[in-house]
Amino acid sequence: MTHDEIQGWLDRYVAAWRSYDPVAIGELFAEDAEYRYHPWDEPIRGRAEIVRAWVAPDGAESTRDEPDSWDARYEPYAVEGDRAVAIGWSRYFASGETPEKLYHNCYLLQFAGDGRCRSFVEFYIEQRT
Repeated sequence: MTHDEIQGWLDRYVAAWRSYDPVAIGELFAEDAEYRYHPWDEPIRGRAEIVRAWVAPDGAESTRDEPDSWDARYEPYAVEGDRAVAIGWSRYFASGETPEKLYHNCYLLQFAGDGRCRSFVEFYIEQRT
């Protein structure tokens, strides 16, 4: 994978998050992918389960982030073969344009030969203001 390919994947990741479109989400991940929201979590296993977790976690669609309530930007920090580390930020707005919460993110990524993510591990920390 190249830096540009990883950036494209990250951009599609944000777009899928904005839309909650099951097809767009599914296109990001390999059939046998593992996804961890926290490094210590038991992984969500398989594309179908990852899509389900994104679209309706625990059957509660109300837990989705509203489209205009957040913004995010991630970029590759290091790329080696099929593995990458990405860093960036996610910010949530209470109202207007002033962020209520700002998170710094780090993703550990491993990709399959077709460019879909096989392993996703998220680390994040909220910035104190």
